[in-house]
Amino acid sequence: MRPRYETPPHLTISITDTCNLACKWCYADCGSKRERRPLETGEWLSFIDYLAENGFIQVYFEGGEPFHLRGFMRILAHATPRMMTFVRTNGTLVTPRLASRLAKLGVGRMLVDIQGANAGTHDGLTGSPGSFDKACAAVRRLAGEGIKTDVLVILNRRNAGELQALADLAREMGAKRLGILRLYPLGRAKRAWTELSLSIEEQQAAVTAVRPGEGFEIMQSWHPRDRNCCWQAAAVNATGDSIGCMYLREYVNFGNVLETPLLETWSTHPLYQQLRKGNVKSSCSSCNENDGTQGGCRSTAYAFRGSWDAPDPFCSHLNDGIDLRVLPIRLLPQDA
Repeated sequence: MRPRYETPPHLTISITDTCNLACKWCYADCGSKRERRPLETGEWLSFIDYLAENGFIQVYFEGGEPFHLRGFMRILAHATPRMMTFVRTNGTLVTPRLASRLAKLGVGRMLVDIQGANAGTHDGLTGSPGSFDKACAAVRRLAGEGIKTDVLVILNRRNAGELQALADLAREMGAKRLGILRLYPLGRAKRAWTELSLSIEEQQAAVTAVRPGEGFEIMQSWHPRDRNCCWQAAAVNATGDSIGCMYLREYVNFGNVLETPLLETWSTHPLYQQLRKGNVKSSCSSCNENDGTQGGCRSTAYAFRGSWDAPDPFCSHLNDGIDLRVLPIRLLPQDA
């Protein structure tokens, strides 16, 4: 039986929608025009105070590119002494001086996106020549400072054949883990879906072929680790909206933290409560990852099936013939 939390143990903050890259797979659609203003540094500092006062123990910062945001280091320094902090970055702005500052702050873990085992693949996906070399340098610098560092990759058609080489590279650079993440039908990824997407069989084959090597870990979100994490997760976007999970960003808004306390949205919003219960049709009761993960990701379930209580089509046991290479018509971008 999954525990009931008064405070979500995992909080993600998308601290900015700005970025210095233009990645094809970007689910945040960084750089696109926004109708609402992002939170200012002072508002983020007050929000960090709220988190600390209400028993939050872990916060995960992502973007956009966090280090592209003026004031982020001040926000990070405000959070780090009071809770475990994680930062996801593209690595291009991680200078030796910044790596040293992060180590002195005591950041709990750094996660660096590297989208292939070579510059051709990575730079082609980021749209920025030289970004591969900068990302690799960031991993080496961060690991060299003694910071626990992971490499993240978004599995897609361009890099599916490079996962083993990327795992070997990440390990050689000093990373502790390689996280193989899904391509989500959000943001810019929708416009590149035909080019980048894989079938469930192709995804499974790519993931299961990777051998981590001694002292190295592979993280992935395919069966049997296809998590339904809504019951324990919370997320806030750059404008302060409570959205449950970053992969729900285009589907929900449970209230803005400048107007409604985050824990109030967590405990009282009807849809948030429904997602937290984790009741999923046709979920596999015999799954050995059943406790807290039953039914898989709610974002992809809703994207491909149009229902919050549908099973995750990225699960090989619950896919039911859905071709993940074809987006539902309602998800197609208007300019497609």
